Amino acid sequence: MTISRSRPAAGEQERQQGHAQHEAQQRPTTHPRPAVPAPQRARARVREPGPEGQECVLLKHGEIFLRGRNRARFEELLHRNLRDALQGLPGPAWIEKGRSVTLVGPTANSPLSLEELVACVRRVIGFNLVQPAVRVPSTVEDIGDHAVRALRRAWEERSGGRGVITFAVRAKRRDKSFPLTSSALAAAVGERVRLETGAQVNLTAPDVELAVEVERKGSYLAWKRVAGQGGLPVGSSGRALALLSGGYDSPVAAYRAMRRGLACDFVHFTGAPYTDASSVYKAYALARELNRFQPDRTLWIVPLGKAQKQLAIAGAGRLQVVAQRRLMARTAGALGQRLGAGALVMGDSLGQVASQTVANMAAVDEAASLPLLRPLLGWEKQEIIDEARALGTAEVSVLPDEDCCSLLAPRQVSTHARVPDLERVEKRLEVDELVEELLAGAWAMEPGADPAGPASCAAAPEPGPGQDG
Repeated sequence: MTISRSRPAAGEQERQQGHAQHEAQQRPTTHPRPAVPAPQRARARVREPGPEGQECVLLKHGEIFLRGRNRARFEELLHRNLRDALQGLPGPAWIEKGRSVTLVGPTANSPLSLEELVACVRRVIGFNLVQPAVRVPSTVEDIGDHAVRALRRAWEERSGGRGVITFAVRAKRRDKSFPLTSSALAAAVGERVRLETGAQVNLTAPDVELAVEVERKGSYLAWKRVAGQGGLPVGSSGRALALLSGGYDSPVAAYRAMRRGLACDFVHFTGAPYTDASSVYKAYALARELNRFQPDRTLWIVPLGKAQKQLAIAGAGRLQVVAQRRLMARTAGALGQRLGAGALVMGDSLGQVASQTVANMAAVDEAASLPLLRPLLGWEKQEIIDEARALGTAEVSVLPDEDCCSLLAPRQVSTHARVPDLERVEKRLEVDELVEELLAGAWAMEPGADPAGPASCAAAPEPGPGQDG
């Protein structure tokens, strides 16, 4: 069995060479395809921390602080993913590791803006909180000076410096050699800010929260809180293969799996040669968007149209939809095993459509050679749509396409498909041989990630042979 893979762009060849050697025993033999354009990524340039007074970003670690003896391994993976994300930026950055906190900032003379840096690092899964900050000398006087400037800056941004603003100071003294305790430092800085700016103290619900972090290598003052992705570092739970359609559900399911530490490759089943290439364009754009949250992974395309027609001719009838979902699970499971994946990820939501009943999902599970994970099993449709909008995948999912699920679908779908009935249909097709044929016709794309913003279908390369209707 041979699966053809697209040849990576020139800038990607060196990075992928080592990865390919590591997985040589898992990936199938590949054939060259026309080059797939990928974003130009600068070489990782991690330097020593910047000088005092330079702006930076504080990254608070998520639940990895609960990992106990394995914490160091999780943190190393988190920092590796951070370095990978920084490679897509137009300038170099430095990284400093602390206890339950990581600091990152542009190096001297770097063209990076603080806004670009925040937008990049907040997509790295594993950090709960992202705080723009400034590196300051570790003295009460200097911390107070920068706190006054930070509040005035925040006041100007909120209301042009007019009206009344409230604030609070939260201090953490991780360097125990610092002369003041955390509470004493917060009180001293807060009193100076109040006297010099006229702002009012509100420790319960302040308009602006000034956060002071006193570390051994220096102190940091933050004035804004931006929610991070949380979760576990991508790759810490292994690898999975996510079935990616063009709808709302499957991209959100893949993202949720990534937040639990799974590095996700993607597989898209298209109705070719009986449907056009629109679903492939959408899958490419969705995978490109999802790759913003993880080191770049591959999208596999499997033309399913002829196999769907064979199921219909074999008399699947009302079992057609469940039978083709079983075929997808078989094919994805075989592909996942060859890629080294430990599970499949699907976007099923219990009872959302006729094919997603307990009985039908159990029938699909029975055909899969890998565990089937369904992160959205208990989600309502509106919850899924809301998350898709937050991720940036909704604007792609809403675009029209010809997907394989509606191809040859019966008017009525069985809601309680029985495995023996499905197996009788499958025996007429010699399913194992059909799976091998599907994999032989599969091919791969490298969507990369778009560091500048959400992906679009216009960024997708031309589909390979057999993808045009």
